Amino acid sequence: MSIKDRVSKVYSSQNNQEISENYDRWASDYEQDMIGDTEYVSPQKTADILLKYVPKTATILDAGAGTGMAGKIIHQRGYHNLVAIDISPEMLNKARQKNVYTDLSQQVLGEPLDFPSNLFDAIISVGVFTYNHAPSHAFDELIRITKPEGYIIFTMRPDFYESSQDFQTKMTELESSGQWQLIERGEPYYPHPNTNLKTCLEIWTYQVK
Repeated sequence: MSIKDRVSKVYSSQNNQEISENYDRWASDYEQDMIGDTEYVSPQKTADILLKYVPKTATILDAGAGTGMAGKIIHQRGYHNLVAIDISPEMLNKARQKNVYTDLSQQVLGEPLDFPSNLFDAIISVGVFTYNHAPSHAFDELIRITKPEGYIIFTMRPDFYESSQDFQTKMTELESSGQWQLIERGEPYYPHPNTNLKTCLEIWTYQVK
């Protein structure tokens, strides 16, 4: 199955159980499909943003960690207080093998998260806020568990954002109500620049108030 087919399958998931099962089945081939002989730049670009705003002593949550590709890059950049959550236990098993996280647990974005409030200095979420994945109200819990003046950094497809009145409304409401502030909306980029996969992403950076 091609990466386009894999992506289409997870995007067509109808509920959290289907998402988890589809990623479980993909886990063993995920990194080969995402990287293969090409470059996958989202982890590096996310790490660049993290370095721009967050000290290396920070405690960071990788929300929707998958197999830990972003966590591995961030760990290499000097961040060693990393926690991972993901909906897929098989993805978490792959992430665990990288030995870069202090804790890993199966949790679902959009549901109550098993963390105390004001715990994390920053949260990253790469490839999670997209079609039929984490809902916009997941931001409420991410804000709750982030310290005041901490950062929430996530990727999002511009076409998804522009077509999703729900996400536009939620993100704007959280800012107008003083819960977070937009610090940076990055320029669109191709996560697989050396392939014919020409879907763009942007990196959004918010500071929790």
